[in-house]
Amino acid sequence: MCLLLGATGVGKTLLVKRLQKLSSQDGKGDLGDPPATRPTVGTNLTDILAHRKITIRELGGCMGPIWSSYYGNCRSLLFMMDASNPTQLSASCVQLLGLLSAEPLAEASVLILFNKTDLPCYMTTEEMKSLIRLPDIIACAKQSITMAEISAWKGTGLAGVLRWLQDTHRTSS
Repeated sequence: MCLLLGATGVGKTLLVKRLQKLSSQDGKGDLGDPPATRPTVGTNLTDILAHRKITIRELGGCMGPIWSSYYGNCRSLLFMMDASNPTQLSASCVQLLGLLSAEPLAEASVLILFNKTDLPCYMTTEEMKSLIRLPDIIACAKQSITMAEISAWKGTGLAGVLRWLQDTHRTSS
């Protein structure tokens, strides 16, 4: 199981829909226009076929206080941040620290996604890493942590996310 978490409005639902379409095209081809999405209230389960079935459980950002009840059986964690919203960054950092310190997630592989890089006002990965002191966070974390700049809207970087999911879920557990 892969958990997809992040604040409200960072683009989690769009990411899942785009990954599902990309996986059905074997990671290649035009994704077309972005599908319409609405904020998730509750949870969505989506299966991605990436050499094997990977189930992604997306939890709405508004469910942050009860995310921990979904940590069981989590092999990987996609944590999304909005690279175009500096005011949300500190709250996202606090959420990330809470996830990384949660014992049930100690063995999970983590991919931090800096989304919305298609917007003109986005912060670069280097700026975001510096603002949230990501090197310090990674040094203290038990988990293997990877980062990626993406645009779920345009599809930029999504093939890399799909590859990361394939690599992380290559063997059964």
